[in-house]
Amino acid sequence: MAEDLKQMYKTIMDDHFPPRMEISFVADNGRQTLFYEKVSWVIEGVRKGLRYGENPGQEAALYKLVNGNLVLGETRTLQPGQYLASDIRLLQSGKHPGKTNLTDADNALNILRYLHQSPTVVIVKHNNPCGVAQADSLETAYLRAYMADRVAAFGGCIAVNRSLDRSTAEAISNQYAEVVVAPDFEQGVLEILGRRKNLRVVQIGNIRRLQTFVGQRCVDFKSLIDGGLIAQWSFVSQVRSRVDLKPAVCDHQGQTFGIRREPSEAEYDDMIFGWLVETGVSSNSVLYVKDRVTVGIGTGEQDRVGVAEIARDKAYRKLADRYAFEQHGVAYNSLRDPEIRQAIDARVAAEKGGLAGAAMISDAFFPFRDGVDVGLREGVRAVIQPGGSTNDYQAIEACNEVGATMVFTGQRCFKH
Repeated sequence: MAEDLKQMYKTIMDDHFPPRMEISFVADNGRQTLFYEKVSWVIEGVRKGLRYGENPGQEAALYKLVNGNLVLGETRTLQPGQYLASDIRLLQSGKHPGKTNLTDADNALNILRYLHQSPTVVIVKHNNPCGVAQADSLETAYLRAYMADRVAAFGGCIAVNRSLDRSTAEAISNQYAEVVVAPDFEQGVLEILGRRKNLRVVQIGNIRRLQTFVGQRCVDFKSLIDGGLIAQWSFVSQVRSRVDLKPAVCDHQGQTFGIRREPSEAEYDDMIFGWLVETGVSSNSVLYVKDRVTVGIGTGEQDRVGVAEIARDKAYRKLADRYAFEQHGVAYNSLRDPEIRQAIDARVAAEKGGLAGAAMISDAFFPFRDGVDVGLREGVRAVIQPGGSTNDYQAIEACNEVGATMVFTGQRCFKH
């Protein structure tokens, strides 16, 4: 029985989706049609598209947009032929990719497109980032992103925005990942990554000009249980630099409340970096960032206080695991010596899980001050959020009480 269950994950499913698909939008003034072609690859002599869908037993197909121009109002779709995750080049793949491999890669690129200024690494697991970091070198960015959540990174998708070099490849080859995505690979890198037979090594040359995808929209479809569809334009962040941010000011009962302290350059960097990462996190979400590295990421929670607490608790746990791994070569949960555990716990508590001096990022406004208070109690000193709550004054007061700063984006970035 156990072997039968394992075989379930090894089975390449045949799918019965047709080679082409058309989606037409019909209005009184005419028809606009988007044309798609099915994508497949030859791996070990087998031509196949997606291995399976979200789970074994679910047929799935990948289509790329090859023709058609959709214009609705003043909004236009991304033009056909500008391929990213829908037309990947598999340089190595012991097995065909599945739907989740591609959606993880796609969401990594969704975040990475905003972060082209420096070497950046995004590690995605279950369509959410678990570690994101920018640094002066790709290897440093990778190590920081990996150590931000070493446990969740297991079996994840690693995407980088620079040519993958040998030192970074060596670091990647020391862990188990499902997918590595890069614009190019330096000589000798594929031999290093080849030590992992089933690692999907994906080249997407368009990553070199990924920033040109910023501001462009596609039609985002959501299927309903009865076969219905919701169509919406894809999300575009209006905040990409400090000039796009709004001062945290509001009026309440005839009184004006405003933040007293202007953010520092480093705080602006962390808040903008965090906001751009936040656009790829499932809502409700809150995350913490320090020195352009994610410290704790809370995803998909129903209440904002709860997700702020989840992100805080993860920051503590992940930092404890990092110290255990760096100092003793094992996971924190594998430590058996109570004195070693106590020493690590004491260090993590003293450092407040790495949250002291961090930035707090929220994808929607704080309905009350209790959400922002979760971060402020841990030493957070910069907050970025959409603003627009009738109780914004509470969050402003909470920040002023501890000398923290806060800015508004004027835009929500829910991702469901």
